[in-house]
Amino acid sequence: MTALKLSLMAFSFVFWAAGLTMLIIGLWAKVWLGGYLALSASNYPDAPAILLATGTAVIVWGFLGCFSAATEHRGLLRTYGAFLSAVLVAGLIAGLSGLLYRQDVARGFQEGLRQALNTYGEDEVKADALDALQRALACCGVESYRDWLTTPWGLQQNGSVPLSCCRGRWGCRLSPPNIYGLHRDGCFSKVSAFVSSNMFSVATAALGLAALQVIGIVLACLMAARIPAHPLGIATPC
Repeated sequence: MTALKLSLMAFSFVFWAAGLTMLIIGLWAKVWLGGYLALSASNYPDAPAILLATGTAVIVWGFLGCFSAATEHRGLLRTYGAFLSAVLVAGLIAGLSGLLYRQDVARGFQEGLRQALNTYGEDEVKADALDALQRALACCGVESYRDWLTTPWGLQQNGSVPLSCCRGRWGCRLSPPNIYGLHRDGCFSKVSAFVSSNMFSVATAALGLAALQVIGIVLACLMAARIPAHPLGIATPC
């Protein structure tokens, strides 16, 4: 019984640490990636908000796991086991979705980038996000800088490109642009590579975290089963 208690408390601490990590990642994504996510044309759920909510819930329930193990409260242990089961299912769904829909996410960004180029100067939110993306990834346009030359904004500027396409203030906004002073790569290839690599990592991490829940569920159920039922209650399996 003592070994079960210590094992469940140790697991709860790891679970709590995982929740804190998710919360930090969610905050980082909300602050730094919020503008980039606005460029996607796909109506996906707000991933940073999901991470924030899940991380907060895991932190709270991680404390509950430690408390239920320390006090050997049978009802709390069963509740904790049920919560871990829910996290297991959510982790499996998130992980498998990330693996299956990586290409859909990339296509959503491709379509969103084209829309952002065509509405540049009209939608300030997307324009700021696009400028930030081009600076951060050192890219220009969807496939190349030539995408800008046929956009409504580019035609108004006599076939020029935004300053965010420039490596420096070298006059790359000339007409035609000075190709030696601007970012040569298109943004979609870089975004696609980023999505493919990082979505795979996040998906496998979600599946790994889901597999970890099996240990917690087994420990919680074993400990609950070893605790005697209330004299007036009826013992039932976890």
